[in-house]
Amino acid sequence: MLFVVIATDKPDSLSLRMAAREAHFAYARDTGVIKLGGPFLDASSDMAGSLIIFEADDIDSARAWHANDPYVKGGLFAHSDVRAWKPTFNPIGAEF
Repeated sequence: MLFVVIATDKPDSLSLRMAAREAHFAYARDTGVIKLGGPFLDASSDMAGSLIIFEADDIDSARAWHANDPYVKGGLFAHSDVRAWKPTFNPIGAEF
């Protein structure tokens, strides 16, 4: 089943994001569940949040996966949400 994380960084936290970025990428690679992801950008084109589409067995597993993300553990996000998600339109041909 697919889930999406929608997260907003705390204000003025770009340095915190950059400090945890390699650990976040390692977690993403090691768990192998992400289908698509990337940062939201602010008005200055700086990273200011995240959108991640990933696979998990159920909502509890999805929330646990998110809770173990180094960005979450490092306190980067002002708020984040994990929701079940279903692709219905895919003009770019991404594999879900």
